[in-house]
Amino acid sequence: MTVAQTTKYVIKYKLNGERRFEFAQLEQGTEAEAKAALEAIHGQSEDVISDISVSKAL
Repeated sequence: MTVAQTTKYVIKYKLNGERRFEFAQLEQGTEAEAKAALEAIHGQSEDVISDISVSKAL
């Protein structure tokens, strides 16, 4: 069984209009992957996640 390689990314986004950021281990660093990670962090709430940008963490 092979394990997918992940890289640490920083996800900058707005939660209900407030600027925030999170670190996440992602495979590709795509916006869709980042959004899925943020939804997992914040759960199924009414919060609005917008303005997502992803970059490799230093």
